Amino acid sequence: MDLAYVCEWEKRPKSNHCPSVPLVCAWSCRNLIAFTTDLKNEEEKDLTHMVHIIDTEHPWDVYSVNSGHAEVITCLEWDQSGSRLLSADADGHIKCWSMTDHLANSWENTVGSMVEGDPVVALSWLHNGVKLALHVEKSGASNFGEKFSRVKFSPSLTLFGGKPMEGWIAVTISGLVTVSLLKPNGQVLTSTESLCRLRCRVALADVAFTGGGNIVVATSDGSSASPVQFYKVCVSVVNEKCKIDTEILPSLFMRCTTDPARKDKYPAITHLKFLARDMSEQVLLCASNQNSSIVECWSLRKEGLPVNNIFQQISPVVGDKQPMILKWRILSATNDLDRVSAVALPKLPISLTNTDLKVANDTKFFPGLGLALAFHDGSVHIVHRLSLQMMAVFYGSSSQRPVDEQAIKRQRTAGPLVHFKAMQLSWTSLALAGIDSHGKLSMLRISPSMGHVLDMNMSLRHLLFLLEYCMVTGYDWWDILLHVQPNMVQNLVEKLHEEYMRQNAALQQVLSTRIVAMKASLCKLSSSTIARVCDYHAKLFLIAISCTLKSLLRPHVLNTPDKSPGDRLTEICSKITDIDIDKVMINLKTEEFVLEMNTLQSLQQLIQWVGDFVLYLLASLPNQGSPVRPGHSFLRDGASLGMFRELMVVIRIWGLLKPSCLPVYTATSDTQDSMSLLFRLLTKLWLCCREENHITEPDDTLIDECCLLPSQLLIPSIDWLPINDGIISKLQNKQLVRLQFGKAPGLVGHTVSSQFDAFVRAPGQPKIDHLRRLHLGAYPTEECKSCTRCGCVTMLKSPNKVTAVKQWEQRWIKNCLCGGLWRRMPLSYS
Repeated sequence: MDLAYVCEWEKRPKSNHCPSVPLVCAWSCRNLIAFTTDLKNEEEKDLTHMVHIIDTEHPWDVYSVNSGHAEVITCLEWDQSGSRLLSADADGHIKCWSMTDHLANSWENTVGSMVEGDPVVALSWLHNGVKLALHVEKSGASNFGEKFSRVKFSPSLTLFGGKPMEGWIAVTISGLVTVSLLKPNGQVLTSTESLCRLRCRVALADVAFTGGGNIVVATSDGSSASPVQFYKVCVSVVNEKCKIDTEILPSLFMRCTTDPARKDKYPAITHLKFLARDMSEQVLLCASNQNSSIVECWSLRKEGLPVNNIFQQISPVVGDKQPMILKWRILSATNDLDRVSAVALPKLPISLTNTDLKVANDTKFFPGLGLALAFHDGSVHIVHRLSLQMMAVFYGSSSQRPVDEQAIKRQRTAGPLVHFKAMQLSWTSLALAGIDSHGKLSMLRISPSMGHVLDMNMSLRHLLFLLEYCMVTGYDWWDILLHVQPNMVQNLVEKLHEEYMRQNAALQQVLSTRIVAMKASLCKLSSSTIARVCDYHAKLFLIAISCTLKSLLRPHVLNTPDKSPGDRLTEICSKITDIDIDKVMINLKTEEFVLEMNTLQSLQQLIQWVGDFVLYLLASLPNQGSPVRPGHSFLRDGASLGMFRELMVVIRIWGLLKPSCLPVYTATSDTQDSMSLLFRLLTKLWLCCREENHITEPDDTLIDECCLLPSQLLIPSIDWLPINDGIISKLQNKQLVRLQFGKAPGLVGHTVSSQFDAFVRAPGQPKIDHLRRLHLGAYPTEECKSCTRCGCVTMLKSPNKVTAVKQWEQRWIKNCLCGGLWRRMPLSYS
C-alpha cells in the first residue's frame, strides 16, 4: 500500500474543521466519498455538524453542507445507486440527501424520519434484491456469465408486481429498530418496534440481509462480558401501515472472554461488523483495552442436534430428518494487536464459503478478499476477511516500522498519534480512504497483488477482471485506474476488447458504450495512446447521434414489418455499396423520413457535427502516416464509417424537406455538391475496412482525391474535449500529491498534454457546449456543468423548446455520455 494523495483543510483563524466524535465516512459505487467534521467557531463557542461530499477525481472540489443535525452525526450510508445519502445523529434524526439537478457537488435534504432523543447506532438502506457474485477462480473464463453470476436474493420488501420498495432501517441505543419506507408518491411510512421484550442498552450494532428477504441485526452493549445478540427482523406492509416482527437468533460470547488467560484483558467490544451487508452468517468482532485489541471472525452454521440413544430407539432418525440447530462457530482470531481505531470491510460480493480459507495461489491475494484494520499508531493492516492472516501493511507518517522499538516507546510517551478514525474501502477494494484525527483525508492505493510479488500477467488479470466487473455492474472504475501504469494501457485495452468480443451479441449491445468510455479513460494514462481519447469520445457522440436520429424515424403505415425504419436503413446501406448517395437513397421509403420543419431545423447543430467530422476525417487521410492525431482510429473503423454513411443518407433526405438543416460547407465552387463528394469518398474508405478481418489500404486514387479536399472545401477545426483537470493523470509517478479542500491544485498537467496544443482552444477563444454543439463565447454567461470523468462541458439549463432536442438533452440529464457524473462549474470557467 502507498499514499496516492492527501487533502486537508485550510487553517483559519476564527473557525476550523475538527473531527467529530464519532467520525464517520461512506464510499459510494460512483466513487463519491461522504464524511463528517464539526466546524468549530471560536467566537460563538459552538459546533456545526457538517457533511462533506467529494468526487475522488476532484477531491479539492468539496461540497460542504450544514447538515442541520443538532447532535453529532453517528452514521452515513449510500444507497445502491450511489445517488442518495442517509445521515443519522445522536438525537434520533435521520435525513435523506439527494443530488440537486443530478449534480455531484450540489445536494439537498429531501425526506427523513426520527426517533426523538434516541441516538442511532446503526443504519442501512433496505436491500433491493440485486446481488452479482464474483467467481475469482473463474477469472480466466471467456463468458461474463461464468465470472459474474446473478445470485437469487429477495428484496427486503416488495411492492405489487415484485418491485423492491425503497427505504431504510435504523437501530437506536435503547434497543429500538425503526423502518422508514419511501412510498411511490413521495411520502415516508415509518414504524418503530423493540428488538426484544426486555430492552437494553445498545452501544454497537450492525445490519445485514438474508437471501430470503429477512433482516438480521447484531447488537452489543459494549462489554465483552455480555453476549453479542442477534435478531431477525421481518418488515411488511399491512393496511397501508408498516409492520415490524422481530425474533431472537442464537447469540455468542467472544472467545477471548472464555479464555482464562484473557478473561479480563479486553473489557470492551469496540467494533461489531457483518463481513458484508448480504452476509448475515459471518461477523467480525474487535475487543480492546487502553493499549491493545484482538479481532475475531465468527460464522453461523447449521449443526445436527445430538439425540440421546433412548430417543433414537423410540424414533430412529431417518435420512435428513435429524434435528438441526443454528450455532455460532469461531473461524479465526488474531493474536494481541495494537489498539484498533477503525475497520473497513470489502464491498465486492466474492463467492466464498467457510471452507475457502485456502484458495488457489493465483487468487489468494485478490484485493476483495481483504479487510482493513487501522491502529492508533497510524498503521493500516489488510488481513484476509476469513482467516485474518496478514496480506499487506501501510505505515503512516507517525507510525514506526517494527524494527524501531525505541522510537515507538518514545512516541507513546510523547502524546497522541495521528491515526485514521474512519476508513472505507472502494467498491473494488483497490483504494482505501481514511479520515484521520486531524480531519485530513488520505487516499491509499492497495496493490492488486496485495503487496505480494505476482508476475505482471497476474496483476493485469486482476485489473482486467475488475474492469469487466465494473463494465457489467455500471460501477465507476476510477479506483482501478490508480494502478494502471503507462506500459499497461495498450495491453489492457486490447484484452478488454478481446473479452468483450467473446460475449453474445445482446450483451455486446448493452455494454457497447460502456466499453468505449472505459477504453477512453485508460488511454488517458499513456502518452502513446492519449490521442485516441478524443477518438473514443467522438465515437460515443457518434453512437448517441445515430441512435437519436434513427429513433425519430417512424413507419409510414401502422401494419409494419418486424424491422424498424432505422434497422432497415442500416441493412440497406450495408448491402448497397454504391458510391452515389442518390442511388442509395432511392432504395429507401422516403415517407418514413418525414419530420416537422421545426424538428429538422433544431437538429442542425448535430447534423453539422456529422458533416464536419466526415470532412475532417477524409482530409486527414493523406496524413495517416504522420504521428498519431485525433481521428486516426476512425480511418480503420468500418463500423463507425458505416454509421457516418447511414447518417449522411438520412441528412440528404432531410435536406430535400428543409435545405437549411443541411451542414454548411465553405466551398470554392458554387456548383460543388459537397454532400455527394464526401459520400463518394467516405464510401470508398468504408469499403476498405468494412470487414474487420480483411482491412485493405486505401488506393492512391482515393488518397489523391482527399489531398484535393482542402482546395475544394474549407476544412473545419474540430472542438475536441478539453484535457481533464482531474487528479488521476497526476498520480502516474506514484509520488504523494498534497491537496487542500476548496483550492484547485496548481500542478502541471499530464506531461503529454503539449501534444494537444493544436486541438485545444486558447483561453481567449470561444468555448463550446460539447453536447449541444453550441458556441458559448469566450466568457460564458450561462451556468454550465462538466463531467467528472471526461471533462465534457454543457449548459446546466436547456435553451431549447423543441421536443426532439429536449429528448436529446434528456439522455444526458443524469450522466455524461461517458457515464460520468456532472458537477456544477463556476461561471468564469477556463
